[in-house]
Amino acid sequence: MSSRPDAAESLGPALAFLERLWALNHALEQLSGQMAKRLGVTAQQRLIIRCVGKFPGVPAGQLASLLHLDPGTISASLARLEAKGLIERKRDQKDQRRTWLGLTDAGRALDCSTPGTVECAVEALLAGTHVSDIEATARVLSSLRAHLEQQLEP
Repeated sequence: MSSRPDAAESLGPALAFLERLWALNHALEQLSGQMAKRLGVTAQQRLIIRCVGKFPGVPAGQLASLLHLDPGTISASLARLEAKGLIERKRDQKDQRRTWLGLTDAGRALDCSTPGTVECAVEALLAGTHVSDIEATARVLSSLRAHLEQQLEP
């Protein structure tokens, strides 16, 4: 028998929930680091590649909105992916301030379900999870995000 008290009992519901979120974040970061070593891209960079593959020609600003990323964060990630030869930016001929994103051949090679990635782990989990549990989890996470965003100062 473990001498460690149950987290929910000792922490209370809010802190126990946060403990699970932090543990999830830690696991995501660990797998992302392994992906970076093995594939040459982090989980976030791979998500960007997958989204650009699904939405060829997507503008950087729209991609930032889709992924809920700060425009500065997406710009830095895009610059790294472009330097690695995985994405390309094309200037809009009518409005030179706008760029359209596309995958290079090397980027297209990464735009698939790949074992050992965060995406593949999530796909495996979702395949064995009842749809009502997935929908309930999505609702809770979306509500939490919205509540946290309401707490932000303007």
